[in-house]
Amino acid sequence: MTTTRPKGRAIARRKVMPNLALKWLGAGALGLIALATSAAVARAEGHEAVAVAHGVSNFGAPKYGPDMTHLDYVNPDAPKGGEIATWAQGNFDSFNNYTRKGVSGAGMSLMYESILTTSADDAYGVYCYLCETMEYPESRDWVIFNLRQDVTFRDGVAMTAEDVKFTHDLFMEQGLPEYVNVVQGFVDAVEILDTHKIKFTFTEQAPRREVISFAGGTPVFSKAWFEETGARIDESTLEPFMGTGPYQIASFDVGRQIVYERNPNWWGADHPFSIGTFNFDTIRYEYFADSSAALEAFKAGEYTFRSENSSKDWATGYDFPAVERGDVVVGELPDGTIGSAQSFVFNLRREKWQDPRTREAVRLMFNFEFSNESLFFGLYERVNSFWENSPLEATGAPTEAEIALLQPLVDEGLLDAALLADDAMMAPTSGPRNFDRRNLRAAAGLLDEAGWIVGDDGIRRRDGEVLDLIILSFSPAFDRIINPYIENLVRLGIDAKLERVDISQYVDRRRTSDYDLVNHTFSMGFEPGFGLRQWYGSETAEDSSRNLMGLQNEAVDRLLEHVIEAETLEELTTATHALDRTLRSLGFWVQQWFKDVHTVAYYNMYRHPDPLPPYALGQFEFWWHDADAEARLREAGAL
Repeated sequence: MTTTRPKGRAIARRKVMPNLALKWLGAGALGLIALATSAAVARAEGHEAVAVAHGVSNFGAPKYGPDMTHLDYVNPDAPKGGEIATWAQGNFDSFNNYTRKGVSGAGMSLMYESILTTSADDAYGVYCYLCETMEYPESRDWVIFNLRQDVTFRDGVAMTAEDVKFTHDLFMEQGLPEYVNVVQGFVDAVEILDTHKIKFTFTEQAPRREVISFAGGTPVFSKAWFEETGARIDESTLEPFMGTGPYQIASFDVGRQIVYERNPNWWGADHPFSIGTFNFDTIRYEYFADSSAALEAFKAGEYTFRSENSSKDWATGYDFPAVERGDVVVGELPDGTIGSAQSFVFNLRREKWQDPRTREAVRLMFNFEFSNESLFFGLYERVNSFWENSPLEATGAPTEAEIALLQPLVDEGLLDAALLADDAMMAPTSGPRNFDRRNLRAAAGLLDEAGWIVGDDGIRRRDGEVLDLIILSFSPAFDRIINPYIENLVRLGIDAKLERVDISQYVDRRRTSDYDLVNHTFSMGFEPGFGLRQWYGSETAEDSSRNLMGLQNEAVDRLLEHVIEAETLEELTTATHALDRTLRSLGFWVQQWFKDVHTVAYYNMYRHPDPLPPYALGQFEFWWHDADAEARLREAGAL
């Protein structure tokens, strides 16, 4: 497979900014800010220059100017109407994805918006959305958002600066500890200057490249609604929070279905960033226990859009009559985002996995080559980097600039000196058969060296303790992948087992770190920053939905600071290469696979821009419905 090297940032949604209290990927963080061409410059007290701009970028100018009429990649004449329906696995019992209590429903970000927004074709630009303009000094010690006066919540009540301040305070008081631990101390004050004018003043330690997007990236909730209902963001709830987004919940059946409807009074329908977007009247999620049941339901026309994540189903499951008739479109669409680093991760909180020799022995027994050929139909490539398939991926031996960052850590004994000369660590390779004797011998030697000795019963023990390993999973589709891995681990003398549980138990056991290996996906951005602490920082090791492995490493913490403090794209790239190289050397993961295309199937009544923007599939956002095509499908009995 030929891979592409994207030059921009991964964007999950254009208008619905990342929910920063839940996650922060560093995408769109601001720092050495380049003004848009239309930005005005004023003077603040102390004669410091102050920019007044509609959009900002750390590296070059934003793509879109203040007079843009619509995003380049949308169809501004896309018709409104129809429904798009997809599926989700497992169940849900909450409409709050800002807490670790309960299982949150799919699609909730459709209901919320943030002050700033991004686009799916601009690598680093961030734009006013709920604001008209932003003002900030060269020092980036503060930012003022001049809010739009036409923004309303879904109940029709106008949004004001008071709601923005309330929401910020709410996340700082009730937000996830892993988020609060990272961002606490960034903001010195939040001041309401007028009904639609709010100022964030930052502390000295706040990372200047990211302070503006941090302040403008949190979704805005209604203060009046929270005070009236007594809702909390740290509690599970089936009553969604009051937001300003384009969709609202029309109906739901707990654990079975969620239907979102477009808010007919949505304030943002005519906003330049909204033209040609959010075209469906309804967006429906159907829940199924597993992918096989969901695929059969798709064939029967029970829902209409499927983003396929099973290589087996992709290779063998799409030869049904509706495809042959052309009623269902099956195809691959380009994906220019960073390859998600899907993997199993070790629970480093357990003493037995703190020895790198033991971890490496387990890593050696996963045979990707066999899996790809025999199970995946050759559709995947191996993950090697946390920034796979991007310019931020470390390759080959370190450059002089990388060595300058790594050398002090080696001198202090925090990193192995081999890191300065060796090529970036790649995943182990195996032969075409699942059982690879060469890797078995290497793994056995590592375990012997670590003190895990094989007994007469074939099980390895150290000081009377059995070397056991539980792989936690909830998806039956993964059984065929995990079981061959289990077989290899048992041959090595490890008492390995697959424990497949329902989604509620799975979520709870991940939260309480009750596993040896668990599936995890590292979704990195093209502009990494302080959000990396949620993924890899020592301060989040004990309680994090991101740092599932419980990583606590001083060298990593120091390299994170270099990434966060980088001021130029060259510095950011160098620091990220050094971090990527170091993370890979620690071997706390068993790399899985990725692909650089979207594999989709949908009933032939949806249309999309051609070409798609590089950083989003956008099926809910900028695809649209063809009513005549749906009528033909229904007449033919396909739906």
